[in-house]
Amino acid sequence: MTAADHHADAGIDAGTAAPVTVRVPAKVNVQLAVGGRRADGFHALATVFFAVGLFDEVTARPGEPGEGVTITVEGPDAGVVPTDGTNLAARAAQALATHHGVAADVRLHIAKDIPVAGGMAGGSADGAAALLACDALWGLDTPRETLFALAAELGSDVPFSLHGGVALGEGRGEQLTPVPTQGAFHWVFAVADGGLSTPAVYGECDRLRELAGGPGGADESHVPTPAADRALLDALATGDPAALGAALSNDLQAAALSLRPSLADTLRAGTDAGAIGALVSGSGPTCAFLTKDASDAAAVASALAASGTCRNVRTAVGPVPGAQLS
Repeated sequence: MTAADHHADAGIDAGTAAPVTVRVPAKVNVQLAVGGRRADGFHALATVFFAVGLFDEVTARPGEPGEGVTITVEGPDAGVVPTDGTNLAARAAQALATHHGVAADVRLHIAKDIPVAGGMAGGSADGAAALLACDALWGLDTPRETLFALAAELGSDVPFSLHGGVALGEGRGEQLTPVPTQGAFHWVFAVADGGLSTPAVYGECDRLRELAGGPGGADESHVPTPAADRALLDALATGDPAALGAALSNDLQAAALSLRPSLADTLRAGTDAGAIGALVSGSGPTCAFLTKDASDAAAVASALAASGTCRNVRTAVGPVPGAQLS
């Protein structure tokens, strides 16, 4: 049986199949502890992912036989999102099709609202959403553990985009353990001009560590094994914004500031405006600010918008669920 026959067996009819849309959230790393370089080139991580209410939507429609995966994008900074096979949504569709032996003929439309190249896992979110959307469109009923395994092959952040909520990521971030969390937390995000390359930020982190520790200072044997911070986990479990704000940490922040010194002004502006916690989100350059409540979030957002230190300001509440059919 050919791949096309498998595709037909999965119930795909380009003329009649209804589109499938999946909504998927952004993330902020409330802790990002970075260990040394592993033998595979990745860094050992202990990171606490936190899903926030900024969402992309990925819609899957059947493509014509032999068309392959096509990508269209709309929304802020859509023009800088790749629409070829390097897009994680395209790679996700292809990976799912290959796993099941079906033809990857699908048209994916991405409606962006998560900042692009901002350290909030927008690309990973789109990959996770494409997995769910194509699975539903093609009627595959893939077991959840298989979807997570495919997600982990696509990228370190993709499994969390499926998971959502709050979770501890270990390994290179793909090994997830749910983190008990109480209540809602109010965030403000300051979006910078341009992006920061994640590999470049990790490389700068290694360089700074080697400067501090001498040759070899960034490899696995010289950097302590990262671990979750107990104070941060307790703050999440009790729903205490002030305690969480005090416990926020990001081992990549110094590297992001080294590559983009102006981010220090953004962090200062948000803190001066009353944020109870501030950090660079992931590998940056978006800066994340935790506030006591919705009123304080509005005040911090207004001050940041007036500060001239960022391109755009967004507010969001979390945690929220991971990728879901809408």
